[in-house]
Amino acid sequence: MFALLAGSGLVAGGYYFDSVPTPTDLKLPESTTVYYADGRTKMATLGAENRTIVPYDQMNDSAKQAIVAAEDRSFWTNRGIDFSGVLRAAWSNVTGGQRQGASTITQQYARVAADLNGVTYSRKLREAVIAWKLDDKYSKEEILGFYLNTVPFGRGAYGIEAAAQTYFGKTVRRDAPAANQLTPAEAMVLCAMVKQPEADPNDPEGSPGYDPRRNAQARQNSIDRWNYIRDGMVKLGYLSAEDAANLAYPDDVKPIDPNAGRSGLDRPTGLVVNHVLSELRQTDEFKGKPADFIRNGGFRIVTTIDKRVQDAAEAAADIRRDSAPEAVRGQPKNWQAALVAVEPGTGRVLGYYGGNDGAGADYAGWYYDENGQARGFGQHPPGSSFKVYDLAAAVRDKISVKQRFDSPETKEFPESGRTKGSPAGPIRNAEHAACQPDCALWEATVASLNVTYFELTEKLGTAKVIDMATRAGVDSMWATEKGNPRPQRVELRGQPAEEVAGRFSTEVGIGQYGIAVQDHANGMATFAAGGKRAEEHFVRSVTKGDERLFSERLVQNDVGLDKEAVNQLDWTLSRVKAAKLDNGWDSAGKTGTWQAGQSTTQNVHTWMVGYTGALAAAVWLGTTDGKPLKTKDGSYEVYGSSGPGPIWRQFMEQATAALKLDPEKYRFGTPEFPDDAPDSTAAPASPKPTTASPTPTVRPTPSAVRPTCDPAVCGSASPRPSLSLPTVLPSRSPSTGPSPSVSPSRSRKPQ
Repeated sequence: MFALLAGSGLVAGGYYFDSVPTPTDLKLPESTTVYYADGRTKMATLGAENRTIVPYDQMNDSAKQAIVAAEDRSFWTNRGIDFSGVLRAAWSNVTGGQRQGASTITQQYARVAADLNGVTYSRKLREAVIAWKLDDKYSKEEILGFYLNTVPFGRGAYGIEAAAQTYFGKTVRRDAPAANQLTPAEAMVLCAMVKQPEADPNDPEGSPGYDPRRNAQARQNSIDRWNYIRDGMVKLGYLSAEDAANLAYPDDVKPIDPNAGRSGLDRPTGLVVNHVLSELRQTDEFKGKPADFIRNGGFRIVTTIDKRVQDAAEAAADIRRDSAPEAVRGQPKNWQAALVAVEPGTGRVLGYYGGNDGAGADYAGWYYDENGQARGFGQHPPGSSFKVYDLAAAVRDKISVKQRFDSPETKEFPESGRTKGSPAGPIRNAEHAACQPDCALWEATVASLNVTYFELTEKLGTAKVIDMATRAGVDSMWATEKGNPRPQRVELRGQPAEEVAGRFSTEVGIGQYGIAVQDHANGMATFAAGGKRAEEHFVRSVTKGDERLFSERLVQNDVGLDKEAVNQLDWTLSRVKAAKLDNGWDSAGKTGTWQAGQSTTQNVHTWMVGYTGALAAAVWLGTTDGKPLKTKDGSYEVYGSSGPGPIWRQFMEQATAALKLDPEKYRFGTPEFPDDAPDSTAAPASPKPTTASPTPTVRPTPSAVRPTCDPAVCGSASPRPSLSLPTVLPSRSPSTGPSPSVSPSRSRKPQ
């Protein structure tokens, strides 16, 4: 009894001295929901707790009435405290009797608000003090609203709105269509669960709680509790006796979903969410906030990802699916593809596939995690697919695609250190073309002649090539540095091209240095938009309630290509065989291949990049372990045209069909070639059969350019040997798979 008297003194003193954590001060974790671009289709739910707060006056009456009938029938008349119950519970707990709750709704909320733990008499008495203060300060309606948005309902749902969605797929919002609103009978099922939201972990079968889908005992518990609540509804005047008699127990409670807690983050779009969060953390609106601020902030994030485009991307690039092209289906487990699609003119990422596991490695790009650490391994040597930037730089400098170049099988370049006496030797072509040894630039592009493009890069200067790639969308390149086993990221944006060029050699023009699939896709989108670069990005808007906190900023920058230059670029790249679509769209593109080790016949990275006027995409196909691409039949003949090419074409055809756009509105222009003198070597309207789309050929260090030969170009010709240095393989992050070497102190600009 002394303890009780002491407790009574605690009540009296506590009323004046105990700090009340009011609902205004309480920062409840609230789920953030990520949507596709339509703003309706949910992509993922974030947050430590599944909770969506709904103001009291926006709730319908079903849950308000049911919870009072279930938990505190004197709620509207009591002072927030059941004194006799508190003393009874305290005495029982002190003397070792059965533990008792004896809490009003106000006390239950006070317990959560004060984060009071344990079942001692002092906790019960402090809880009563806080409840008393709450009842003095707030109206009954406010307290009931606080409570309904706070308490757990099981299955990870906190608050009545999350519970309505989790158990019935409905809402408590009174402004929703009547058919979508929680009914009184359904609310009674939910409010029954508050008594025991989850099964007793020590006796889950004997004490399963009140979730009717857990087991037969839990269902019976739910029915019994539901009947108790129904009787209370009648006694309180919420239901007439007749209406109560006609009320049926709902049998449409959704089954328990064991994956519900994963919230969509385990899917391929989980990688999109990583980019969304990384992008937002670098905006003025969210910069410097705590790590979990966005996840638990109750925000509504609408992404740029178009569900139709995303479905097409996953169907084509997830090579484990039956929907993938036959050429890449059923191949060895270490094969991996990545695909990124960008909308020309806006920079919106419409589709993103960096891997099948949203919690695993990202092979399409990289992002900063909550701790500012770089994650993902989306950079790969682009090989000849990088030649699109050489070509763009050339036409910008008024070098016509019909200009002819000396294109022998091998050629020395003393200025770049590629001579017979150098470790790597002269530059060699991996492919053949009927025009050799004197080829027009467009012919050299279609045949992917390394000699021609090395000379073009030397003529332009590496700075001009890098400048064009940067302006188009390549924000970073990875350089191999002496003494460092891993390629190092070099940020290109905002850096003088002449200074950056010092970290790269002439081999940049034939795709030696790694770039991200995401950046390559944005570069293609720039050319598709007529040379207008938009910032690639994943977020369209962020709102909370009626407040808009962030909106995408659509900005374009001209890369310096006039109409004639764009037309010549499109005209040339549209002649690459692998880029031709069968759906009537004008299309352009380029393949690329990167060798494995010192082999002249094995490849480890293959590419296909390109665009129509409405959609641009980059596809990479390689291996997860850095080993050569080897087919299920034991063949090493995997090239840009035979691996990523079919993925790119299937995706482009399915995505453009899904978008239901008119190809006539996106036709390429026709170049006039104003600076060309008429001659008998003018390019034909279509490429010769012997110059079908080849694949690029390069190695990771200046002394390591080694050609491989695509049969589509070389036929049965034997590949030519050359010197090569070992390939630098990616290292892996123990938590997220391969990770690029990126300095977290240098922020990636929001895309």
